[in-house]
Amino acid sequence: MIRMHRRRFGALALAALAAASSTALAQGGGWPTERPITWVVPYPPGGTTDILGRALALRLASALGTTIVVDNKAGATGTIGSAFVARAPADGYTLLGTSIGPQAVVPNLLPKMPYDAVKAFAPISLIGTIPHVLVVGADQPFTSVAALVAAARARPGEISFASGGNGTVLQMQGEMLRLQTGTRMTHVPYKGDTPAIQDVLAGHAGFMFAPVAAALPHIKSGRLRALAVTSADRLAALPEVPTMGQAGFKDFVVAQWQAVYAPAGTPAPLVERLHAEIVRQLKDPELVAMADKLGVTLVGSTPQQLAETQKADLAKWGQVIKAAGIKPD
Repeated sequence: MIRMHRRRFGALALAALAAASSTALAQGGGWPTERPITWVVPYPPGGTTDILGRALALRLASALGTTIVVDNKAGATGTIGSAFVARAPADGYTLLGTSIGPQAVVPNLLPKMPYDAVKAFAPISLIGTIPHVLVVGADQPFTSVAALVAAARARPGEISFASGGNGTVLQMQGEMLRLQTGTRMTHVPYKGDTPAIQDVLAGHAGFMFAPVAAALPHIKSGRLRALAVTSADRLAALPEVPTMGQAGFKDFVVAQWQAVYAPAGTPAPLVERLHAEIVRQLKDPELVAMADKLGVTLVGSTPQQLAETQKADLAKWGQVIKAAGIKPD
């Protein structure tokens, strides 16, 4: 007769029960209809992450047959909302709709983070990517990236570049250009992309890397001049504008991404179901059209692809921040 220690049997029984419960929940047995799901956006209302997140959450709620409440927990360059999700129960009822900043840039910048950007989360899917464009005001003399860099070399420290704030991926691109060219350029941070663009328009800042959707109306009106895009290929919206690679700057492909995470430890069946439903919704023609207007190319990746993208960008921007000597506010 085979005998099993009671404690050992109890542990196995509990593990089997937990696995069965996770499977049942993923199939709809209590999850997600037990209570509303909270979709945390770590930025204020009205931005790309918020608008796209709300549209996707609405469709996801319908697909899951439940309610999803979007909760904006802004502050500290996105880390307040991210920390909230990192501390939340791993039960599928709390999701994080976020971007590259809190997950791959800021962790390299702050000496003490309120969460581990990799270990605290379960990746679900990339939502999409946002290309950027290097722009100067129409009154600036620069007609190419090479001309801008030549001026920076001739006048060290006099050419300034704007960004939507310290620790943003927009700042990181300016710093990367400075490092790659060995020039001295002055970073001027603003509280958001819009005021940064306004000062480039007014000539108070020499240039900036801006989201294409935000800069496009000003480019079309002739108030901003586009020198290069940071995507791997030319953009349909700006077919005459070269890529940074075509402008002579290799290894300068940058994408600001949007993604969805859950707290670490969320059962695999729940992650799999969320992933499948999110990827399905990202093919919705209405959502695709909305994303196009926001300048977002929808992706829909596997959890592993999101994890690999995050780790690669953590390493990439960590090197830039270290080499540029960037410090937090």
